[in-house]
Amino acid sequence: MGDFRKESDLLGVLEVPADAYYGVQTQRAIDNFKISGQLLSSYPEFIRGLAFVKMAAAKTNYELGLLDESLYFKIAETCHEIIAGRFHEQFPVDMIQGGAGTSINMNANEVIANRVLEKMGKDKGQYEFCSPNDHINLSQSTNDAYPTAIKMGLLQMNAVLVEKLQKIVEAFREKGNEFRGIIKMGRTQLQDAVPMTLGQEFEAFAATLEEDISKLNNNAELFVEVNMGATAIGTGINAPVGYAALCAKNLAEITGYPIVSAPDLVEATPDTGSYVIYSSAMKRLAVKLSKICNDLRLLSSGPRAGLFEINLPPMQPGSSIMPGKVNPVIPEVVNQVCFKVIGNDLTVTFAAEAGQLQLNVMEPVLSHAIMENIHFLCNALDTLREKCVVGITANKDVCLNMVKHSIGIVTALNPYIGYKQSTAIAKESLETGKSVYDLVLERGMLSQEKLDEILDPAHMLKPHNK
Repeated sequence: MGDFRKESDLLGVLEVPADAYYGVQTQRAIDNFKISGQLLSSYPEFIRGLAFVKMAAAKTNYELGLLDESLYFKIAETCHEIIAGRFHEQFPVDMIQGGAGTSINMNANEVIANRVLEKMGKDKGQYEFCSPNDHINLSQSTNDAYPTAIKMGLLQMNAVLVEKLQKIVEAFREKGNEFRGIIKMGRTQLQDAVPMTLGQEFEAFAATLEEDISKLNNNAELFVEVNMGATAIGTGINAPVGYAALCAKNLAEITGYPIVSAPDLVEATPDTGSYVIYSSAMKRLAVKLSKICNDLRLLSSGPRAGLFEINLPPMQPGSSIMPGKVNPVIPEVVNQVCFKVIGNDLTVTFAAEAGQLQLNVMEPVLSHAIMENIHFLCNALDTLREKCVVGITANKDVCLNMVKHSIGIVTALNPYIGYKQSTAIAKESLETGKSVYDLVLERGMLSQEKLDEILDPAHMLKPHNK
């Protein structure tokens, strides 16, 4: 029995590990919610977000005369420790839970309170000296502290995601520059279209992903509006006059983010619109990223019976039965991450819609889905860049040979011999196997000199006058 201490709450007495900084309500959450296996401790940014919120709340309460100086300083010191990475293992609550985040809020309250008690020379659980509810949660409710902590976590996580995204954009851009002189066929609907360079194709990959940097950052800006001071439903019950604005100001100073108090706290408390729009930006990124991975798999298909225009770095043997087979496993795993992100976006949509009246109780699964998506995307972007993109090489001769033998170059003849004649040439080329070049000369449609000029693949890579 010496390995446990007893704590009590509304439902009665419960044993808590003696050395745990968390308390009875956290223990009930551990017992009740064995759901995802992904714990709060899996998301350090979220834990830091909780510490930011509790520090800002304590500072505000101290400045408004509700908290004595000694207790405030100890709470602030503890929050600094948590922000620096200490005690994160003391947050063992499952990310998906009932109670609209109460378990996570109380987990933070209990850890901070017990660490403060330790600093005071008291035993864990002696809450008459520092209470999770009366001191750490002073002037707050889960309904304002919890969503604000989520937003502080997401602001940190977005910065990491954007950094990872910028790195893979640069990697694709470097490949675009490396492949700028390699001519190949462009394709629409998986059919030959017109020539382009492999460099243009990879530069397009960079450009389409680069667009999402601003989208993510712009949407993340919505997280700076918080409802601290709303307490239970937005009316501010049990919070002093001026608390909301002052707490937002203190939170801005502590975090460095331009935090502002929501203009209507009753509206802001159940509102989850910022999560929906941020999740949609991640879905957009996932759709684009998956499309790029599809392209990489197609371009590297073969090596003898596919396109084989590029080589992906070989990462592992591809078959337990087919000797010599190597599969595009890195684009494949990133595809699967993208599917997960797209599915989690639907979870966010349903969770946001499911809020009723003055609170959305589905914020745990909503925040988990978004944070999981960021975590997955960060890992996927690094994996794709490090284990695939930077090692891609081009099969220059394969690319050029496809251009020379494609009927797609007949498109360049349209301005000179007309669409009808060009169609006839294309059809005959397909039926006879003769080249477009030879058929035009046979019919005397153009001189060889003019034809060479028109059908120079490099000539077809950009607009020009007739």
